[in-house]
Order: sequence, then structure tokens, then C-alpha cells
Amino acid sequence: MRFELTILGSGSALPTSNRNTTAQVLNVLERFFLIDCGEGTQHQLRKFKVSFNHINHILISHLHGDHFFGLFGLISSMALVGRDRALNIFGPPELKHLLQTVLKPQFEKTPFPINFHPLNQQSPDVIYEDKVLTVTAFPLKHTVPVWGFLFKEKPRLRKINPVKISEYNISIPEIQYIKNGAHIERNNQIISNEELTHDPLPPRSYAFMTDTLFSRQHRDLLMKTDLIYHEATFLHENISLARKTTHTTARQAGIFARETQIKHLLTGHFSPRYKNESLFETESREEFKYATAARDGDIIIWPYNQQKAFQLIRGNDQWELLINPFQK
Repeated sequence: MRFELTILGSGSALPTSNRNTTAQVLNVLERFFLIDCGEGTQHQLRKFKVSFNHINHILISHLHGDHFFGLFGLISSMALVGRDRALNIFGPPELKHLLQTVLKPQFEKTPFPINFHPLNQQSPDVIYEDKVLTVTAFPLKHTVPVWGFLFKEKPRLRKINPVKISEYNISIPEIQYIKNGAHIERNNQIISNEELTHDPLPPRSYAFMTDTLFSRQHRDLLMKTDLIYHEATFLHENISLARKTTHTTARQAGIFARETQIKHLLTGHFSPRYKNESLFETESREEFKYATAARDGDIIIWPYNQQKAFQLIRGNDQWELLINPFQK
């Protein structure tokens, strides 16, 4: 039932002594998605104890080096340790040629299949779907084509009350019907589904938005998302520089979070000019108080109960993140 995010890199442009460039891993019920792969990502995977053998899906937001230069070394290491399972890579169409060019001197053919999925720049598009999850890519505004990613669990079946199974002698085939919302009949009486079941756990969701000019374009798509990671490359005192470089400020990220009525905001992609992440946290909270500045190594764990808070693990410490009580 795990739904958790590990921040491998929270910085932009240049790696620093305490921030690597952008990369993170999202685990959705043991489906591992690597989101961006800046230089040094495989070192961060080892450092924060995430096995790259678990990763079957890599999503690359755009072709700036701090978001994908680590991809080639990671693929090489996967091959060297004997990987044979297919790897799915989602990214800008041009990335396919780059992969072929860079990997060819080492591999005439990689020892495992690489399935490349080009992203659609025109509109939001579901790029991955299985029985429990959908992943939607949506275009953002930057100096090159760039995408955000929205991960959403599908609604679960209702949970049957085990006491009622014995009370009404419910058969195994009937259990499945009941989980899908059916009523049953006993002694010429209809036993309602509400009496037989509990509400399922609510679906969980996460959105990743990096390297983008502040925009409300996808506000409806992301409305009431549980957690959004939104770039905050600059503080608002550098708003002119943010606009010039098509980035976002911490205050603007807070505005976006407030307007989309999310539970919690996670900011990142901080410029190396800033040494103190708490400045971003303070500024975002002026607009949306349920905000946290990401640090490398952070682990955010989604609650099983909608009323509970996210858990943040940072080093040896663990505490709860405040959640927006007005989200319904």
C-alpha cells in the first residue's frame, strides 16, 4: 500500500555540496518511477538506499542537462549488474536519438530492452496506465519543451465488512459483486451495500512541476492534488530574473498551491545562489502555509487515511507535514 516520494536532488543548474540536481523516485504500490535524472543520480540512489534494479520507468521532463545527464551512466550501470528486464523511458522525442548516440560506443545492443515513449507537447496525455494508477504528462512553459507529470491512483473497490460475511453467509462470488457496489438478497429482503461495506481508502495523487514560468494553465487538471512538487528557483525579490529565465519564485509556487486547493506543497529546484532552503519555505508560506522546502534525502509518505498528515523523514528525524484542512 506504499505511496512515497524520495528526493534525490533538489537543486537547479549546478550540483552543490548539499544539493544534487533534479531527480526523485516515486513508489506507488511497488511501482518505481524515476522522475528526472540529473548528473550523479545513481550515486544519490545508492546514498539514499533506493535500488535502481527496482526502477522500470524513467520520466524525463526536458532536455536541460541538470535533468537528464545522469541517465546515460545509470543505464550503463544497469547493464553492468546484469539487468535483463525492459526499461521504459518517457521523454522529449529528441531524447531517443541522444540515447542511441551516447550508448552506441558501449553497446551495439543493450542487454535489456529500452522502450522509448515520446511525450506529446500539444496537450495533457495519459502516458502510463495499469489497474491501479494513471500517469499524465502535461506541457509547461520554459525555454525548451518541458512536461510536468501527474500520478493518480484509481478508485479502489469498497471494503467488505468481515462480520457481515458470516452473518449473511456470503459466498466468494458474492463478495466480488458486493465490492463493486452490488446489494444482496436474503429471505426476500434486500441487504444494502452500505450495510455490507465500508468506504474504500481515497485515491492518492502527486504532481511534479519543474522548470516552468508561473502559469495557471493546468490549474483545473491539478485541482485538489494531494501533493505538488513545484519548482521555486528564485525568491520573489528576483521575480524579473525568474521571468527572464522562465522560472517560478517561491511566492508564486505558494499562490499556485493555494489556488489549486492541494493538501501540501513541496518546493524545490533551488538556484545555487541560495544556501538556506528555509527562505523558500518562509516565502511560500506567506501565500500557502502548508508548504515545505525539499532537501536531498527527504522521504514523504502518503497517509492511508485522508484525515491524517503526510510523514516526512529527514535523516534521523520524522514528523508530520501540515495539510490543508479546507481540501475536501
